[in-house]
Parts: sequence; C-alpha cells; structure tokens
Amino acid sequence: MQPDASSSTAPSEEGSTTTPSAQATTPPGTSSIPSHTSSAPRTISTGHLYQPNVTSPQRVRRSVSGVTRLLTELSAPDIAAALGPDSVLVLPTGALEQHGPHLPVATDLIIAEAMAERTVAEYGDELDLWLLPPLAYTKSDEHAWSAGTFWLSASTLTAVLTDIGRSVATTPARRLAFLNGHGGNSALLQVANRELRREFGLRTFTLHPGVPPDQGGASPADELGMGVHGGTEETSLMLHLRPDLVDLDRAERWVPEHLAEYRHVRFGGSVSFGWLSDDFGPSGVLGDPTAATAERGKERAERSVEYLGAAFGEVARFDPAPPA
Repeated sequence: MQPDASSSTAPSEEGSTTTPSAQATTPPGTSSIPSHTSSAPRTISTGHLYQPNVTSPQRVRRSVSGVTRLLTELSAPDIAAALGPDSVLVLPTGALEQHGPHLPVATDLIIAEAMAERTVAEYGDELDLWLLPPLAYTKSDEHAWSAGTFWLSASTLTAVLTDIGRSVATTPARRLAFLNGHGGNSALLQVANRELRREFGLRTFTLHPGVPPDQGGASPADELGMGVHGGTEETSLMLHLRPDLVDLDRAERWVPEHLAEYRHVRFGGSVSFGWLSDDFGPSGVLGDPTAATAERGKERAERSVEYLGAAFGEVARFDPAPPA
C-alpha cells in the first residue's frame, strides 16, 4: 500500500467538507444529477463516507460537488443520464465469517465497504466512480467449520456475479470493479472477470485494499508471512474503523511457526495449497492481533485510499487495444 493522498481541503471530523458548491440549490424543474458529458466539471471530493470511531457511522453519500455517488440513490432515468461508457461501478465484496474471538464476523464486509466509500468520496468526481451496495455473502467455506460463517458455494457466487454483470450491462457503464475485502473471493473473482468480459463485453477488474499475504502481500515480520486472518493488520483496521466491535482482551497470537521453514509451499509461495482455517489451530486466527493498534489501522487505511485512488485512475482509462 502507498501513503495517503493529500487534498487541498481537509475534511472535518464529522463528515465531508462544506463548500459553496455543495450548498448550491437546484433550479426548479431540473435534475441535480448531471448528464454524462465530456465537458461536465470534475472536482475531487474530500469527504469521507465512513466515519471512524463511532458505533453507527453517519453515511455521507454526496461528494463536495453535491452529486450523490451511491448509484442506488438515483432514479432509473438519472442513472441512464449520469453514466457513460467510462463510468466505473465499484462493488465492494466482503464476507461473513469467523474472525477469531476478538473480531466480528462482518470484519471483511466492514473493511471492504469502508475503503470503497472513502475512495469513491475522495476520487469519485475525478474518475467517474459510482458505488454499488456491498456483497456480504460470498465464498467463505474455509471457515465453514465455525458457527457465524455464512457462505455461498463457488457455483452460487459465480451465478450471482454473472447476474450482477448482466444488470450492469443494461446501463451505459462498461467498467465494473470488485473492491474485495476477503482473500477467499480472489480466485473466483478473477474467473468472473473473464466470464463477464466475454459474455457482456464489460471491462472488469478486481482490486484489494492491500495485497493479501496469502497472495504474495506483506505481513508484519513477527507473523512470519502468515498474517492471513484476524492478525495485526486486520485487527488494527477494525480498531480504527469500528473499535466498539473489537475485544482485544480475547485476542491471542496464533502463528504456525513450524511452517516458516517451507520455501515453496507457503502463503504467497510458488506452490499453493488448499486449507481450512482450523487446520492451523482451534482459534481460527492466523497472525498476531495482540500487536494491533488503532493508529496503525488509521495509517493503513490512509495508505489504502491513496493506493486505491491511483489504481482506480488506471482502471478508469485502461484499454488493452494498441493505440490507433
């Protein structure tokens, strides 16, 4: 992940920054949703949609320009008018699964939704990003042994993603990006990307707030590359986003140190392997949540939004065809 993007106007603690343009009234008989034209003004929103450190975060779904970026708040005619071929629909994909005794089962969903909301708030006007409601039920069968895990089979989730892609294809938008908060979805989302490209002609993408350790991403040195589930980074993010849902008194370090000797068969190694989270121990945790802090989570969230802004900048203009 990269450092947080700086902005010319800092948001307040309570929500997005108020500007004259955000308070402007809409003339009677006209829509507040602009038609999608190349000359439409673009400004970078600096309002955060997901407010940290509160139990019931206030949703601020309008950018500084005053335009909603939550697609489902628009009417059907306004969606048709607002979207264009290069509009990017952002679908957060989370999970409902056990995260050890110290984190809620909605951890991946909360993180995916929060990072998507913050990124769309920050870069939505500039990059023509539009937020879809998150997908909560996904592929979490590696945690199926535990109560509190609610999961879909690979075939069911593939069918759901196909139907969503079919629906996106009825809009003028031709770019769909999955912002994924659960590593267990990644492989299937890659399959869906190609299926939706072939079947509906959509340009499809999968992004993560950060590369998961089991897919080659980094984790703190003390976790020996195995901070995969409910460890330092994930717990830190939750301490920043929803501290009311974290119980550090129940957190325990659980790192299978005997696996560190493997060079190839390892998380993120050249040889992948099938696993269930209780293969490594009874807690369902892989990592060290005891090292987590809210400050660390805040820094990680800021780096994530900066990285995602740059990544979506490429998503918005990506074209594999050679220049004419």
